[in-house]
Amino acid sequence: MAVERGCWTAPEALSAADVVEFARRVEELGYSQLWIGETFGRDPFALAAHLGAVTSTLGLASGIANVYNRHAGVMKQGAYTVAEQTGGRFTLGLGVSSPVIVSKIRGIPYDRPLSFMRSYLDAMDVARYTSVQPPEPVPVVLAALGPRMLELAAERTDGAHPYNTTPEHTAFARSVMGPDAQLCVEQKAMLTTDASQARATGGNVMKFYTRAPGYRDCWKRLGFDDDDIDGLSDRFVDAMVAWGDVDAIERRLAEHADAGATQVCIQVLHPSAGAAAVDYDALSALAP
Repeated sequence: MAVERGCWTAPEALSAADVVEFARRVEELGYSQLWIGETFGRDPFALAAHLGAVTSTLGLASGIANVYNRHAGVMKQGAYTVAEQTGGRFTLGLGVSSPVIVSKIRGIPYDRPLSFMRSYLDAMDVARYTSVQPPEPVPVVLAALGPRMLELAAERTDGAHPYNTTPEHTAFARSVMGPDAQLCVEQKAMLTTDASQARATGGNVMKFYTRAPGYRDCWKRLGFDDDDIDGLSDRFVDAMVAWGDVDAIERRLAEHADAGATQVCIQVLHPSAGAAAVDYDALSALAP
C-alpha cells in the first residue's frame, strides 16, 4: 500500500485565523490529511467543518473524538455532517481517551473501555441519520495501542490511528491487524540538531501524556520502564520525538513506512515552543 504523509495538530494556542492559515499551508504543501486532536479545547467537528470551508482538497480527520464525551448517535451526526459538507473529505477517528481526562476531569464513569468501544460501534451502526447523506461512507479508525483494541479496529472499522508510538509498535500493529487495514500513525518531529533543546522541549510535550495508563502500558510493552517514563529519559524522548536534520527525521518516517504504516501523520513541534507554535520551516521541509 502507498504510504501517505499527513499532518497532526492540536492548535489550541493558535487563533482561529492562524489555524486557517495553517490548514491552507498544509494543503498547499501537499499533505494528504490534517488530523485534529481533542482534549479540552476546540470541538473537532466544528473546527473540521470550518477548515473544510477554507480548503478544497485536504482530507480532515478527528484524531481522536472522545467516545465518552458524546452519545453514539451524536457522534454519527457530527461525522456525517462534516463529511457531507466537505464532499467526503472527513475521516472519523474514535478513541476512549484516558481515565484522567474522562473520569477525573470530566466526571464521566470510565469502565471497560474495550467493551465500551465495541458497544459504541454497535450503537453507531443503528443510530438514525435523517439528513442528506455524505457522498460516500465515512471512514472510521480507532485510537488503538494494545492488541485487543487493534483487533477490534481491524474487525469493525477501516483501521487504526496509533499515537505516541514507535516504528516497532507500527510493525506490531500491522502484524495484529493484517495487511488490509489502514494504519495511520502519528509521529512527533522537531527540526533541530540541538540535543539539549530537542529533549527539553520534547520532554515538556510528552509529560502531558505520562499520566495516561493506556500510553504507559504501551510504552512498557515497547521496553520502557517507569524511570524512563516518569524521568523523561533521553532514550524515551528520542523514541517519541524524531529530531535532528531533515535526513534524520526522514529516516524515522521511513521506518514507520517500512513497518507497515499506510499514513504517517507528522506532528511538527517548534524547537522552543513545542506544540504552542508552528514551525513552518519544518512543515515545508518534511512535506511529501
